[in-house]
Amino acid sequence: MYGRPCDAVGMVIARIVFGLMLTASTLGAAEPFFFVQMSDPQFGMCTKNREFSQETANFEFAMANLNRMRPAFVVVTGDLVNEVGNKSQIDEYHRVAAKLDRGIPLYSVAGNHDVGNEPTPESLARYRERFGRDYYTFKSGEFLGIVLNSSLIQHPEKATEDAAKQELWLKAELERARSAGVRQMAVFQHIPFFLEKADEADQYFNIPLATRKRFLELFAAYGMNYIFAGHYHRNSYGEAGALKMVTTGPVGMPLGKETSGMRVGRVSESGIDSRYYGLGNVPSQLDNALFAKPK
Repeated sequence: MYGRPCDAVGMVIARIVFGLMLTASTLGAAEPFFFVQMSDPQFGMCTKNREFSQETANFEFAMANLNRMRPAFVVVTGDLVNEVGNKSQIDEYHRVAAKLDRGIPLYSVAGNHDVGNEPTPESLARYRERFGRDYYTFKSGEFLGIVLNSSLIQHPEKATEDAAKQELWLKAELERARSAGVRQMAVFQHIPFFLEKADEADQYFNIPLATRKRFLELFAAYGMNYIFAGHYHRNSYGEAGALKMVTTGPVGMPLGKETSGMRVGRVSESGIDSRYYGLGNVPSQLDNALFAKPK
């Protein structure tokens, strides 16, 4: 008899506390946001370096749509041009990229057509002079993007010191991310580690198996679950444990059945999802409804 009023008060207090905890949890949950990955604009590829009007048309169309869609950021995963060091192609890439609204960060990634199939200290220096850093990190809210020079990973033979520096830097950045409690992160590079299977045979479109194994073990140790790449001029998907390897088709010249396009990524509390859209089917706006539909 005497305990019932206290029990009732306790129940009320418990409900209030639970409600406050639920509200705090809801307020603390980050809203999903969207980014766009494009790859291989590769100015000059369509005509084998004679001119680049088709690549210009594609890239300008992409920029106009990005200005309307307003993603949190844009990453162009390599092969910005078709011929290493070609000034006209480089200038055109910069000219069209500058059409993107300044409020939308654009991150360029080094491809093999930008630094050479076998990079050298000289080719790396030229790239850095015209495009900036070839490996770096960026942040968008609580999200961490790690940009790598995959040509240094695939073929380090002529730039061993640069390749070793990048790998040490990567380990340090992953350690820093773990210490900071970073929950959402992804790697962006040009050449995929693999297309479909982590143990697939070596080929032009992937990273050699021995090197691949070392990097995949490093990523697994630090909880890196997403890598976005290009290079293949087609879309491809693979997994290695919890890691998802996403290879995106080109905004430039396609080599498969899919058309030129871009990938929309959504970052949420549950992870990163993404969809590829041809340039003729670009979304009118970026929202969660895009990811509610079947792929």
